Amino acid sequence: MQPTDAEIMEQVQSGQLALFDELVARYRGALLRVAVSKLGDEAWAEDVVQETFLAVYAARHSYKPEFAFRTWLWTILLNNCKKQWKRSQRKPRVVSESALPTEVARSISEPTVSDSGLQGILLTERRELVHELLNRLSEVQADALRLRFFGGLQFDEISDSMGCSLSGAKRRVKTGLEALSRMLDERKGDLP
Repeated sequence: MQPTDAEIMEQVQSGQLALFDELVARYRGALLRVAVSKLGDEAWAEDVVQETFLAVYAARHSYKPEFAFRTWLWTILLNNCKKQWKRSQRKPRVVSESALPTEVARSISEPTVSDSGLQGILLTERRELVHELLNRLSEVQADALRLRFFGGLQFDEISDSMGCSLSGAKRRVKTGLEALSRMLDERKGDLP
């Protein structure tokens, strides 16, 4: 049976620093998916994820096992994304497949071996559309959706990570999904 995040952090706090690699392995992919989606730039996302793990490691002695490690980690990631965004002073870009790391692109929508060139193009188009639409939402709605669907967080974890109530987290996801649905309906109306 694998140790829990809290158990690993307790061991890291007691000096078994090499175990921190296990936490990096567990969360790096999900953190990267959310950061790429939020920032629209692979290099920025890589930097933010690295900064997040460095911040967690540096603050390892302040971690309290009675609180969820995941919540702490995701809160740090979101704060680091905001800091990166302020540093860059740029508007979110639409993410093209070429801007996504292979593992991120694959995890968003895993094509099968039998996919034809046309299916690959359609998958790329769908990924770009998702990112374009997320960038049109309010930051809190888009972040809630990223945490839920790219990060795999439960509503209580979203609530804790975003500093809102449980009902607030659910409302952000719901209203974000409704807004995405309206935007998709509008796009359908624009098609010939």
